[in-house]
Formats: sequence, C-alpha cells, structure tokens
Amino acid sequence: MPKALLLSRSDKTVTSTIRELNEDELPEGDVVVDVRYSSINYKDALAVTGKGRIIRGSYPFVPGIDLAGTVRSSSSPQFSPGDQVIGTGWGLGENHWGGYSTTMRLQSKWLVPMPDGMSAKTAMGLGTAGFTAMLSVLALEEHNIQPASGEVLVTGATGGVGSLSIALLHKRGYTVVASTGKSEAAEFLTFLGADRIIDRQQLGQGPIKPLDTGYWAGAVDTVGGPTLSAILSQTNRHGSVAACGLAGGAMLDTSVFPFILRGVNLLGIDSNTCPADRRIQAWDQLSKDISESLMDELSHVVPLSEVPEWCDTLMAGKIKGRIIVDVTAG
Repeated sequence: MPKALLLSRSDKTVTSTIRELNEDELPEGDVVVDVRYSSINYKDALAVTGKGRIIRGSYPFVPGIDLAGTVRSSSSPQFSPGDQVIGTGWGLGENHWGGYSTTMRLQSKWLVPMPDGMSAKTAMGLGTAGFTAMLSVLALEEHNIQPASGEVLVTGATGGVGSLSIALLHKRGYTVVASTGKSEAAEFLTFLGADRIIDRQQLGQGPIKPLDTGYWAGAVDTVGGPTLSAILSQTNRHGSVAACGLAGGAMLDTSVFPFILRGVNLLGIDSNTCPADRRIQAWDQLSKDISESLMDELSHVVPLSEVPEWCDTLMAGKIKGRIIVDVTAG
C-alpha cells in the first residue's frame, strides 16, 4: 500500500499526517510511478505549513511539486514498466496530488524520461529549482548573452533557483554577481561560483531612475517587484533578464525606456507548462552541467516524516542548498 504525507484543512489550519493509502484512492492517470525521491521547494513549504494558498485541489491532499521514480505500469505508449522518470510542473502538488507518496498515478504528459547517467536522487536535488535555473540560462544564451558579454546578475542567490543558476553560469564561464541579504552566505556563494556578491538592498528599493547606469549583460531574477524594476534600469544595451520568481513582489513598476532605448529583453520563464521537448532539452543539459558530487555537496536528504519540520525551517529562511525527500524512509 502506498504511504503518503496527507494534508487536511480545517478553517484556516492545515495539518499533516503520514498514512497508508489504498491504491484506488490515487488520482486518475495513465502511468503509475513508484516514487523514490521528491524535494522541498518554497511552494511545498507554503502548502505544508498552510502559509500560502498553493493548493487548488480539494483536501485531503498529497503535496510535493517534484518526483522521481520508476514506472510500475503504463497504458501510455510513451512509457513502459521499469522506465526512470521525472515529474515536475503541470500543477503537480498544487492542482493534482504530488510527490510525497511512495506511489502515485499520473498523466504521462507530466513526465519526462530520466536523462542517461542521472540518478533519481540527483534529479530531485535539482528538482523544479534546477529545471527553472536551466530554462533561465538557456533563454539568456538564446538571446546572445555569452561569457564575453559582461557580468550576469543572479538575485535570491541562496535560494534553490538562485544557487543553481550561479553553478550553471559558472560552469559555462560567465562572470556571476550574486545578490543576497545573507552576509553569512558569502563562502557558500563563492563555492558555487559567484565572482562578486552585492547586498540585495542595492536593488530592493527599486530603480534610482528609469534608465540608470548599465551594469548587467544579463540577469536571472527570482525576486520580482522593485528588484526586477531596478535590474531592468541597470541592464546594458541588448541585455536580457530572465524573470522566474516573485519572492519580492508580483507587481512590476517600470518604464519603457530600457526596452526602447537599450533594447533590453525581459524573458518570462514558465517551468509549469513548459512543452515536453523543451523539458527534455533542459534536463539533458542539466545532466551534462551538474555533477552528482556537486549535488551531494548542495543537498541534504530527509525522510518523509521530517517534511513538516523542514518546511517550517525553509519558511524561516534558515535553509541553504537543497532538501531532498526520501519518500521511502520515515
């Protein structure tokens, strides 16, 4: 019988329990996956702690926006029993039951094959965060941002997307500037490949003027809000900014000047409904650019029973690196 972390909601209070499920309780789908690992992302922490209205499905609900495991059975021609797969996006863990279960029934279109040479553990060390970071870097490169172009800024640098963006950009030879509010994280960010570190307040107050001095050839922004406005005003001619988060706010107050006077590109990164061919491209590239040894350095593995505790820790801003969930343990 599948074992899962199940969320219940009463009024505004969300509680979690681990219990066995009957397989007929699992949602509809054409592929059944024996899940080996999942991960803890900001969305998962919001869901499990009840501090954000992430879950749009009905309670009780199994969260977990990422999963990796082995196909047990399939009525889809895309997958066969024994195939190793990754599941992210498409509302997994938000609209549809997610990865915090030892077995899950899923739609085949939500899954991609595990790249050759990548383990399920490494895949979940990366998870949606690594996938989003890779999409962001690919988008910058496709808009002619190269190592010789100049400095590339990464905001929210200690978060999952931010930290993995730094590692990916460093691997490709870019000069990386990390923006963070955590002065104690300097050693960690330097280890990842940051060449320079700035305090997030340099950007967090918004732009000094609509078109400021140009500093950045490109940027991966996980913060949004005033920070993104400031970045756009400081991006060099024909530079590009990959926007993939809203930790600092969802509203964007800017002018057209960066776009019409400098030709700046604002690139939206959607990891949720990203098409299958793009997903496969990104995961294949991740398998080449991120080593298992690096992910071991960046990740900490916890059992399913400790997910609520680690979600509280993440919400308190006390996590550095990635948290992998071994759903078969605890």
